[in-house]
Amino acid sequence: MVLLAASICTKAGKPLVSRQFVEMTRSRIEGLLAAFPKLIGAGKQHTFVETDTVRYVYQPFDKLYMVLLTTKASNILEDLETLRLFSRVIPEYCKTVDEKEVFQHAFELLSAFDEIVALGYKENVNLAQIRTFTEMDSHDERVHDAMRKTQEQEAKDRMKQKAKEFELQRRAQQRLGGPKTYGSSSGISSNMYSSSSNDSKPDITPTPVTFPSSGPTTSRSGTTVGGGRGMVLGKKGKNVEEFVNQLKSEGEVVANTVPVTTGAGGATGKAKTQSVSIADSQKGDVHLKQEEKLTVRCGRNGGVENLEVQGMIMLRVKSEDCGRITVAIDNKESRGVQLQTHPNIDKKLFTNDSLIGLKNSDRPFPANQEVGVLKWRYTSTDDSEIPLTINCWPNETPNGGCDVNIEYELQNKNLVLKDVQISVPLPGGGQTPVIDKIDGDYQFDSRKTTLIWTLPVIDQSNSEGSLEFSVRGKASDFFPIQVDFVSETPFCNIKIAGVRSVVNRESVAYSSETNLLVDKYEYV
Repeated sequence: MVLLAASICTKAGKPLVSRQFVEMTRSRIEGLLAAFPKLIGAGKQHTFVETDTVRYVYQPFDKLYMVLLTTKASNILEDLETLRLFSRVIPEYCKTVDEKEVFQHAFELLSAFDEIVALGYKENVNLAQIRTFTEMDSHDERVHDAMRKTQEQEAKDRMKQKAKEFELQRRAQQRLGGPKTYGSSSGISSNMYSSSSNDSKPDITPTPVTFPSSGPTTSRSGTTVGGGRGMVLGKKGKNVEEFVNQLKSEGEVVANTVPVTTGAGGATGKAKTQSVSIADSQKGDVHLKQEEKLTVRCGRNGGVENLEVQGMIMLRVKSEDCGRITVAIDNKESRGVQLQTHPNIDKKLFTNDSLIGLKNSDRPFPANQEVGVLKWRYTSTDDSEIPLTINCWPNETPNGGCDVNIEYELQNKNLVLKDVQISVPLPGGGQTPVIDKIDGDYQFDSRKTTLIWTLPVIDQSNSEGSLEFSVRGKASDFFPIQVDFVSETPFCNIKIAGVRSVVNRESVAYSSETNLLVDKYEYV
């Protein structure tokens, strides 16, 4: 089969979108499509017509034609099968098949056409694969966006906390009659005045701060000289909230990395040091991250084609002073899990004592770097190893519809799965399914023609559930089924037991997190 071009044209033969797969000029395509409506006889039931040079294989819509131009030597059965796939692609991107929708989604349609045919020959793809290729969805990108939003929210929370601390400090100094300190909610003091007793004469020392170039430079004098603007100690100063609002109205943008010069014995310098230590104390000096990625591929009629788990433990220390440590691993895994340590880790120490430490114990772990120290891999084809099983039973009805029953079962009762999503593809055409019964909630994505079954948590209390719905289609239209979830319980029975210092063998405080993520989980 050699496919010359795929085109969407009007009833009069005007091309709207056309993709040539061989070397052809624009005038040639326009001439062939202009002659196409004249070749279609009235009342004919055929879906193809031929000329001396080419064959037209077409599918009529309400106001348009989907036309394939092929050579006369091509296989007509393969041409019709390719035409059906092209016709199913169009409703994926166009809500209504008319000129406006086709023009609006022209580039998406051309990208999908390129996935179907390459160099004139049909690729072995289905509608679900075309949707996946054109979307270019990335799990790592979603994780990165979620982490970025979390970091932004944490920064906002720290900013609010520091603003409260400055307000409490200001009130306490007013009650004690001490020096006043004016600061912004971002942790940068705009003007700080410190006074010290020198005999009976006050020594007033102003400390100006240079802000970034995004705003004006502010410098105020502690006394009023020659009628100039200033501030005299002892008088009631502005409220901190008013000062913060003034900075915002002037367009000031300040960050925690701007250096602040304080006077000798200034109360603000002490308060800032304490604030930073409180913010740092929210995370341990030693932080361990255990992450596993799960890949599962199962057949629609049962049986595991592939189950793979890849895990890693990553270590991060804040400074080299706390970097001379060993990490104890509690490995109770009895299955054939392949363990591998980092080349700089003492392998003999890990094999004999289940301790992760550097070969050179006099050297610390690198500071402020997330270092992978241990990784493992486990593969299996055992059905009982799957954490969550999915059974899909589509039953075709005589009227062209299909009654679909989907059940899930949590096999590993030790796992707690969160944010579970079971995505079921539906036949093209934008039909809305009729939900008869559901445990949980659902969303219908009309653009992707996908029914998304969502459950916030699956654990021992709801280890089984079902979904029943009806829609027009065939049994093969509801695969592949995609599953996604997260869990804070590891798949492999490998845990972090503790951290000890190499110097004095004493336990070291640490923080840790455990994540089980889905890389790919599907029933095909």
